[in-house]
Amino acid sequence: MASSPDKISPELPVVLILKPPEVFKVHEELFCQRFHFLRAWESTLPTDQFLTTYAQSIQALFCNSFTPIPAHVIRLLPSLRLIVTSSVGVNHIDLHECRRQGIKVANIAKVFTDDVADIAVGLLIDVLRKVSAGDQYVRSGSRIWSDFPLGYKLGGKRVGIVGLGSIGLEVAKRLEAFGCIVSYNSRMKKPSVPFLHYANVCELALNSDVLIICCSLTEQTYHMINREVLSALGKHGFIVNIARGSIVDEKELVRCLVQGEIGGAGLDVFADEPNVPDDLFELENVVLSPHRGVFTDETMWECYELVSGNLEAFFSNKPLLTMVHNDD
Repeated sequence: MASSPDKISPELPVVLILKPPEVFKVHEELFCQRFHFLRAWESTLPTDQFLTTYAQSIQALFCNSFTPIPAHVIRLLPSLRLIVTSSVGVNHIDLHECRRQGIKVANIAKVFTDDVADIAVGLLIDVLRKVSAGDQYVRSGSRIWSDFPLGYKLGGKRVGIVGLGSIGLEVAKRLEAFGCIVSYNSRMKKPSVPFLHYANVCELALNSDVLIICCSLTEQTYHMINREVLSALGKHGFIVNIARGSIVDEKELVRCLVQGEIGGAGLDVFADEPNVPDDLFELENVVLSPHRGVFTDETMWECYELVSGNLEAFFSNKPLLTMVHNDD
């Protein structure tokens, strides 16, 4: 049963939620057996007033990547000591302010790694082999199947991975099995991997048939995939983005797709979600996914256990399970 937003249960640890993360919606009943949630989104009070009202009771905050936690929110919560996010990335949290206030941050580490790697490969196969386009072609009632355009072979493709972290590495392993030639871009060369390293993402694009975006969104990676990179990828090149929409200059991407300056795209993320550029809807060489790459039944359970475990560790004064080391 939902906890009341205006009555704090003395029996359970209190946790603030500004907007409900997906895993909370899926496993709400189980969460509420272990914690008392202050539900800001259900209150008739303006958010800042709600936070001020309960500020002294809030030691922990639970969020996801779609809920920004800026400095001004943190400053309204003087008792806050923990932020748990049900995402890998933490760019939506003001880490500098957390460090200044002595607030710990925990994420869900590698829980989503396999699922995101799977969706990246799935989007690539779909856009190359025209799976979604073929589905629509058959559903349209066409009986002249020989007119459906040819797709492209996956094996032998030169795939450049932007960001060879845990997700990028799993993508690389999967594509190696398909016979792809993998290279990557990252800030530092990784001696433990056999793939060719490019320090410059434009050079990576120039030597790739496919770019798969797996890096985190930071000030340095914002619009990193720009006109120059897309031009280097070329009209026969494909791009898959399962990271963050704003890593790509979306307006430039749409222009290149519409004008045929790149071959196609598989996109699970967008710059202004849930808004998607209208021009993309008309393109058969673009596969669109509603940023659901991480959401499987199995992973939602793992996420629930990890979020709950971090919260219980905090309230029991034990080490966090997946603490983010905030050294900025």
